[in-house]
Amino acid sequence: MPELNEYECEMLDALLEAFGVRDMLSRGDLMDLFDQDEAAAFAMVQVLAREEFVAEVGKHGDYELPAKLVLKPKGERFLKEGGFIARFQAEQRKPAEAGGTLAKLQQQNFRLRNEKLANESEIAGLKKKVRVLQSLQYIWWLLILLALLACLWLAHFS
Repeated sequence: MPELNEYECEMLDALLEAFGVRDMLSRGDLMDLFDQDEAAAFAMVQVLAREEFVAEVGKHGDYELPAKLVLKPKGERFLKEGGFIARFQAEQRKPAEAGGTLAKLQQQNFRLRNEKLANESEIAGLKKKVRVLQSLQYIWWLLILLALLACLWLAHFS
């Protein structure tokens, strides 16, 4: 199972519970469940599909929600056994492997530092673009003002 946080586990369980008696959800039902956030709905559907808890029917593209989502018996059993929250809580109770966890945390820390540096450089570049655009805006206002003054001067002396 991918590393899911408690909120994501709750969302996945809520999605499984939303099937109810019908054992089927339409694309519209999914969008309603996720307040029209297609990216979040797509991510949750992908987790359920990867776990083989649902079948996708009428899929249009690689990054689009399917027309219908059908709950498989495996998904129903999983939910009856406690769902993602039960799995999450069981994993939280497991004793952490010192070496594996430390290496994983160091790797994640390194990745996050790199991401932070990339974001900081992007922010610096965007700030520079904003300053340049503000300078251009001031120049345009100055040109408009000069043109207005020239028109007034011409009108006055004509």
